[in-house]
Amino acid sequence: MPRRELLRTAGAGAGLLGLSSLLAACGIVGSDARGGADKVDWVSYWREQKRTGQLNFANWPLYIDSEHGKSESLVDFTKATGIKVDYEAVIQGDAPFYAAIEPLLSAQESTGYDIVVMTNGWYLTQLINSNFLVELDHSKLPNFANYASDLVKNPNYDPGNKYSVTWQTGFTGIAYNTKFIDRPITSFNDLADPAFKGHVGMMNDNVELGCAALLRMGVKPANSTPKQWAESTKWLEKQRELVLGYYDQSYIQYLENEDTWITQAWSGDVFQANLSGYPHLKYVVPKEGQVVWHDNMLIPRQAQNPLSALEWMNFYYTPKIAGIVEDWVNYVCPVPKAQQYIADVIKDPTVANSPLVFPPASITAQSNPYYVYKDYDEYETWNDTFNPIIE
Repeated sequence: MPRRELLRTAGAGAGLLGLSSLLAACGIVGSDARGGADKVDWVSYWREQKRTGQLNFANWPLYIDSEHGKSESLVDFTKATGIKVDYEAVIQGDAPFYAAIEPLLSAQESTGYDIVVMTNGWYLTQLINSNFLVELDHSKLPNFANYASDLVKNPNYDPGNKYSVTWQTGFTGIAYNTKFIDRPITSFNDLADPAFKGHVGMMNDNVELGCAALLRMGVKPANSTPKQWAESTKWLEKQRELVLGYYDQSYIQYLENEDTWITQAWSGDVFQANLSGYPHLKYVVPKEGQVVWHDNMLIPRQAQNPLSALEWMNFYYTPKIAGIVEDWVNYVCPVPKAQQYIADVIKDPTVANSPLVFPPASITAQSNPYYVYKDYDEYETWNDTFNPIIE
């Protein structure tokens, strides 16, 4: 299983494991964050950069095409550009990785990486607001302009893609076992059906949990208010007696083992479960809409090889290279034309024809981004609102 096999700590995981202490240790207290550096003339910055022939890339485990430790996409990149890549699968969660790099960035020192991959959420917002990221030169990213899907362009957490381009995308909706549920599942309200008591799974990520509750009551998370957050918990509190557990990535195991019959789910997990001998599991986009998240490539300040980072980003956003990566990773591809490459060259119709990898417009139109927190106090309000449901 790719990156989502690991406990995702962007939301509740970090909150339940001592987020306040972690952020305090990083120098982030209340709504104040330390700035990484003064404002920069980015046109001059990029004009002064020189090619180095090296790229240091930090990513999550199992999140790039790799057979026996060798990535075809990275090998092709080196052949095409002469740039050698030191690729390290060192990111185990957004919170601990942020905690590791924040002191260096705050001291205006190099993290040792030219590209890091992080999920949109509190930590990515902190990187942007603290001036810890390099502003991208889009004149060097023509492939992003030409091939990126509308789903990954101009995200609400980074308008204009000033600092980020998407690595992979995923959806959060509902999965259910058709062996035990023989009626159509269409709504978040189905997660509160008394007929499924003791067989309902929910996520312990309070971002996903809160977004589901908001969508159920007809509120788009990105436009929601603290008052609506509080209102949405009434349904979650009533539903608790039906829930078997609030899970991290292990939710998919409970679904496969038939402990749960219906659960919140990530689209990529269900797609891979179908391939792994569980064809009776079905992913559903609720009629109220689903959640969309993005894992993003970023260039940290003081990166030693920023031009190499841009060259990789541009190289990745081609149908061939995105297709090679996608055929292995199986989440939502940011390059729609990679579908044809996978079908015609790789010849993998299962991936090429999957609406969970290459979603049609009807699905992307129902996909809703996370709320973007204005400051730490607002983030704490979200945690204080939804964590009691899980605890």
